[in-house]
Amino acid sequence: MKIVVTGGLGFIGSHTVVELQNEGFEVVAIDNLSNSSEDVLEGIYNITGKKPLFEKMDLRDKASVQNFFKNHLDIAGVIHFAASKAVGESVENPLLYYENNINSLVYLLQELKELANANFIFSSSCTVYGQSEVMPITENASVQPAMSPYGNTKQIGEEIIHDVAKVTNLNAILLRYFNPIGAHSSAEIGELPIGIPQNLVPFITQTAYGLRKELSVYGNDYPTPDGTCIRDYIHVVDLAKAHVVALQRLLNKQNIEKVETFNLGTGKGSSVLEVINAFEKVSGQKLPYKIVGRREGDVISAYANTNKANTVLGWSSQSSLEDSLASAWKWEQKIRK
Repeated sequence: MKIVVTGGLGFIGSHTVVELQNEGFEVVAIDNLSNSSEDVLEGIYNITGKKPLFEKMDLRDKASVQNFFKNHLDIAGVIHFAASKAVGESVENPLLYYENNINSLVYLLQELKELANANFIFSSSCTVYGQSEVMPITENASVQPAMSPYGNTKQIGEEIIHDVAKVTNLNAILLRYFNPIGAHSSAEIGELPIGIPQNLVPFITQTAYGLRKELSVYGNDYPTPDGTCIRDYIHVVDLAKAHVVALQRLLNKQNIEKVETFNLGTGKGSSVLEVINAFEKVSGQKLPYKIVGRREGDVISAYANTNKANTVLGWSSQSSLEDSLASAWKWEQKIRK
């Protein structure tokens, strides 16, 4: 079966390509290389013994999307990762996020809905919950006003998918993930942001390696045990495997509703300072950091109730925070050498 993975050379996308190929799927990876590298194909090959078919393409180009689907009529499903993904950057440049995250989704769905197998996995986010009133967060939690343009694009994206599924043969699963971290155990692929990292863990590993002077901790006056924000950090390989399970659910027509939603996390929240301490423990590196002001768009606390994914999908996270951080550090050391 041919599966299209948009953003397929990115952090989560590349790990999902590996898991799909391990399960015997034929993969076509689409990526515009705006935050990734074609070198990732070599890493995927070194792990699986096979390179996916690669199409360099910007999904904001409607004609390119149309031509792609004309040339690939035997698509069994699409897993859509391609999007801009940094909360802070989205506050500073909202139009980039609305253009990239919304237009690309619309152009994909316009073509996908015409296929006999309109199976779609959407990379959503816990940011759709805003600042949830109850922890841990279930899929039934009320969707609060988004605290960033990034979160808003994920809310709008989910609404678009629901609307399209009502009037077409589209079947979709929305995967709301919390905070993906780590790298493949082989250290052949991992998170490699271009420019200054927007996410915590690559900033930690780059600081530990000496590429950054120090880590900024955005606020220590939140109403949490140590004053820093709390997040649910999930290993990227666990996350990738969940996408394969969700895809198989659609391919086997096991979905109960046209659009289903699942949280993907560990069910455990860790503060920024707890992550720093855990990294120092597994790496043996002392991490220089400073407390700075709060960052606009950040919620106080977010961690998942994963009961639905555990019971309905039969999926659960396997790696600890320490495992994830150790793999991220192994990856950082390899790529710098």
